[in-house]
Amino acid sequence: MIYISEEIQATRKPSYLIQPFILNRWSPRSMTGEAMTDEELMPLFEAARWAPSSFNSQPWRILYAKRDTPEWELFYNLLIDFNKQWCQNASALVVMVSHDNFEKNNKPSITHSYDTGAAWMAIALEGNARGYVVHGMSGFDFEKARQILEVPEGYTVEAMAAIGKRAPKDKLSAEMQQAEAPSTRKPLSEIIINGKFH
Repeated sequence: MIYISEEIQATRKPSYLIQPFILNRWSPRSMTGEAMTDEELMPLFEAARWAPSSFNSQPWRILYAKRDTPEWELFYNLLIDFNKQWCQNASALVVMVSHDNFEKNNKPSITHSYDTGAAWMAIALEGNARGYVVHGMSGFDFEKARQILEVPEGYTVEAMAAIGKRAPKDKLSAEMQQAEAPSTRKPLSEIIINGKFH
């Protein structure tokens, strides 16, 4: 049985009952700085493997680097300075990439980004359920990522994420500690529309 954690109960009030694993997912920044084994990390990517996609095309590609490996600096140096501050304690850095066209016929896949977002959510939910930090980011150099990581034409660099073992928030700067709490959300009335957009 999965329960809503105490820290989530203090800040998140759903309007309708939903699965606790959805409410429990959030994006901390504080991580221990220790390595993750493949046995710990690969199940998160396995979850992405089973995400839904248009025509089961699975357009996502997951580029990653584990800390203390030659690839780490390539990924770390893509980040903006603010994100470098806390990502230095991540166990892995990830770049999510999507294929713009269907592999079967090379025709444009209109939903490649949408589908890759589903794969990302699977990583986030699986990681959170296992007690890890999984924090998605747009704060990095997209064009540099394309060049440094040799992402070919026909693929879109979508986002980055930091993954690691969670640590107390006192490992963060005083400024970041203030924001280290589950966020709230807009009310349903602001995000759903019955019928035409208005």
